[in-house]
Amino acid sequence: MSSDHDYTPSSKVGKWFNDRLPLLTLANHLTDYPTPKNLNYWWTFGGILTFCLITQIVTGLTLAMHYIAHADMAFESVEHIMRDVNYGWLIRYIHANGASMFFLAVYIHIFRSLFYGSYKSPREIIWIIGIIIYLLMMAAAFMGYVLPWGQMSFWGATVITNLFSAIPLVGEGIVTWLWGGYSVDNPTLTRFFTLHYLIPFLILGLVVLHIWALHVPGNNNPVGIDIKKPSKDTVPFHPYIVIKDGFALLMFMIVFAFFVFYSPNILGHADNYIEANPMVTPAHIVPEWYLLPFYAILRSVPDKLLGVVAMLSAILILAVLPWLDTSKIRSAVFRPLYKQFYWILVADVLILGYMGAMPAEGLYLLIARVATVYYFLHFLVILPVLGLKEKTLPVPLSITEPVLGGVPNLATARHKDKESINYLK
Repeated sequence: MSSDHDYTPSSKVGKWFNDRLPLLTLANHLTDYPTPKNLNYWWTFGGILTFCLITQIVTGLTLAMHYIAHADMAFESVEHIMRDVNYGWLIRYIHANGASMFFLAVYIHIFRSLFYGSYKSPREIIWIIGIIIYLLMMAAAFMGYVLPWGQMSFWGATVITNLFSAIPLVGEGIVTWLWGGYSVDNPTLTRFFTLHYLIPFLILGLVVLHIWALHVPGNNNPVGIDIKKPSKDTVPFHPYIVIKDGFALLMFMIVFAFFVFYSPNILGHADNYIEANPMVTPAHIVPEWYLLPFYAILRSVPDKLLGVVAMLSAILILAVLPWLDTSKIRSAVFRPLYKQFYWILVADVLILGYMGAMPAEGLYLLIARVATVYYFLHFLVILPVLGLKEKTLPVPLSITEPVLGGVPNLATARHKDKESINYLK
């Protein structure tokens, strides 16, 4: 991989500027950045996520010009945006559905990394920064959900902020501080609006660090091995990867546009079109769909404090994943047992998401508890043991080997090294 010191601007002005602020060096990476030639379309979601972030910031800034962060006027200001502001309905629908598209893309990005082992050495810092970005996304999304000041906004804020009361000794004080009083009211809305406005810029800064850190070890790839011969294993980022990312972004924008223009409210909740009323509680309080798995984990634990701990642990456990997975092989392509458990984990998260949308009672509660137990078993027990006990398939020596006659599939692997896969018989 090329380093920052390999590039020197040709002009004196460019050299003077680059020596003091190396923006030109970073820009050069867009064109002079060797990239593994075997990257598939699952690697295009990094660019898609950047597009989503910029879209959210631009539309959010526009909405903030017309929104009034006051409990008596917030709901009406949203209706004003929808009805009276030129293309206000479009801007709001792009922003609201953009949050869902953002999380959809980030979940695909995360599960791609889990499948191909992109969190393993030497990319631990990249992974941890990504998890921090994910946490900030959840915080920003939750606070943004409160701003329309509908029924689900109000009661969602009440339920989630009340969770802090489970903290011994200081919990009640923290809740009062968050509320700015003794219930969710105007001070709460003002604080949430301020933080919702600020956090995306923190995310933008972390995204820059995320990409910058990626340039040290370079991209992982579907085979999961390091680049041996850059001249044969890589292609320039531009135009090859740029064109690929552009095509994937176009396909993503078509899906995005479908939700914006044809089903703008399908991912939301109907109760949020009713103005907040502290005297009327919705029949079933649920967060947005992208928070449902963790909401299910929260409700599956009978004790309030332990439920909060379990919910936070379910997120933070991802940060230590590079050390929980003891396998030396990155890609699940060469880990048959891990691949099976990976898909079980995907199914488990989907089940948790569905259970989070259902009432916390009866069979729903039982299934949520079983799914919660498996979630933690996967990371704390299965992965460490699997890495030590699993027999892996032969790993090719280079990226090009599977294509040019190496180990492209199981049949070839059997032919080349029968003894290494006797466990499959």
